[in-house]
Amino acid sequence: MAKTCLRVKATRKQKFKVRQYNRCPLCGRARAYYRRFKMCRLCLRKYALDGKLPGVIKASW
Repeated sequence: MAKTCLRVKATRKQKFKVRQYNRCPLCGRARAYYRRFKMCRLCLRKYALDGKLPGVIKASW
């Protein structure tokens, strides 16, 4: 879990556009963020295994 102040800081509009960065809205993690799903890899895995993300299935070969 990220600090609350960092989560709030990421949601605010920055003075300069290059200062913006992505953060997972569920847990607040800044690294390993998937833009397509708008969440981090840990939350993506948890939601995909629970079946909460439509169209996402576990690969097996």
